[in-house]
Amino acid sequence: MKYNWYAIKLVIITVIVFILQFMIPNLTDEFALISSDIFSRPWTIITYMFLHATDYLPHILYNMLALALFGSILEKVIGGRKFLILYFASGIVAGIGSILFYEASIGASGAIFGVMGALAVLRPRMSVWIGYVPMPMFLAVVLWAIGNFVGLFAPGGIAYAAHLFGLGFGLFYGFVYKKEYEEVHTNRKKYSIDKKEIEEWEKDWL
Repeated sequence: MKYNWYAIKLVIITVIVFILQFMIPNLTDEFALISSDIFSRPWTIITYMFLHATDYLPHILYNMLALALFGSILEKVIGGRKFLILYFASGIVAGIGSILFYEASIGASGAIFGVMGALAVLRPRMSVWIGYVPMPMFLAVVLWAIGNFVGLFAPGGIAYAAHLFGLGFGLFYGFVYKKEYEEVHTNRKKYSIDKKEIEEWEKDWL
């Protein structure tokens, strides 16, 4: 499959939009996902994914790092078209979750959680780092899911429900394509070599 760098292109577009948020004061309000306005402004369930908090730089930094890393890996596994479908569908599902729980939301986190959920199914043994601890992808996603579920009951400005909705869709998407794109592991065969064979090999090659 041709690799189209869609994940990196999404990062570039999102960073450009982030810069424009500083230059155009009303941009964030116009394209953020406002739950009470979803029927009058339905396009915001997509545009909100490209907006990030301008007063908290780690919001976009962590999101774009995760998108560039996990998105590029998944895109190479399932191809560009399926990756884009997953990304935007996860973002939309996350947006629906946000509408049900919050008054407004912005950010690509829900879509990125969808990407990570699909990777947890298709590449469960892939090693990732949580803090300073390496672990398989499926375990990392389990821990992220637990953390976000606990976050539902804690006050704060993070849309934990949106993350879980996006993650749930990503897991579903991964299982849909599991047979087609799952990683195949083969067991290495072990052979025994006696002393005579070793001596003959040494004689021929050393």
